Formats: sequence, structure tokens, C-alpha cells
Amino acid sequence: MLREDGVAHSAEHSLEVQVPFLQLFAPGFSFVPVALGTVRFEWLVSIGEGMARVLGNSKEKILLLTTSDLNHYEDDATTRSKDRMAIDRLLAFDPQGLYDTCRNEEISMCGLGPAVAMITALNALGTQKSELVKYATSADVSGDRSQVVGYAGMIFS
Repeated sequence: MLREDGVAHSAEHSLEVQVPFLQLFAPGFSFVPVALGTVRFEWLVSIGEGMARVLGNSKEKILLLTTSDLNHYEDDATTRSKDRMAIDRLLAFDPQGLYDTCRNEEISMCGLGPAVAMITALNALGTQKSELVKYATSADVSGDRSQVVGYAGMIFS
């Protein structure tokens, strides 16, 4: 189901943002980047289940890092409301609810596909703890509340 796609990685910038931070914590680490679009829910579940098998069978300690921003370019109040709906589904380990909520509420979360796969993998691995570490919108930095992007830092363990 997964295949190499140079086009998918050519304009993707999340990796270049994350690698410097990871190098601080684990110099010389190795990684496998995976870029996923938001495809059919069933495919994302299958990918998440496959990730869980790999992670569960590994003798090495593996960090699963999934990145996404949240809602885009609506006013701050709307974005915060929409983001809260997505965050609640993430914290509840609810991949179907996250997928459906983002689709039905028109939440423009770039990493919906990876988030659904991640939550599916975490469920299969028996992960039970979720924590919202920090939430903000771009308005918190720029002061412009007319068109913002939402961001959340979360830890699952």
C-alpha cells in the first residue's frame, strides 16, 4: 500500500522542521520519513495497524513522531473551536471520530491522514495516556486574529 513518491516529499517541509530538534536529543539517530495524504479511512487504518506491528515487534526503542498543523486561515475564534474538536478526538484515541469530525466540520488539518494512522497504531499498541502540552494559534504571536493557523503539542504514552 505504501510506495515511494518523490513528488509527495518534494514540497513537504515538516521533516526539515523536526530533524534539528531530534538531532539535539539523539545525535546520530536514524529515521524513516513517511508522508501520507488524507486518503480513504480504511487505508489509513491499515497503515496504522502495520505501524503498530513494526513498533510492537521491535527490540529497539522507537519514537513515533507525527506532525501536523490544525485549522487554517479562518478567524481565531473559529479556528480555536474547530481545533478543540480535533484535539478532543485525538486525546480520546478516536481515529474514526477525528477523520469524520475534520471532514464534517471542514477542519483543514494538513496531517489528518498521519494522525489517523498514528492513533490507530497507538490503539493497537495499548497506549492509554494522552496529554495536550500546549495549544496556540498564530494570532498568539502575530496578533492578527483574522486569519490564523492552529497548533497543538501532544504526547501519547
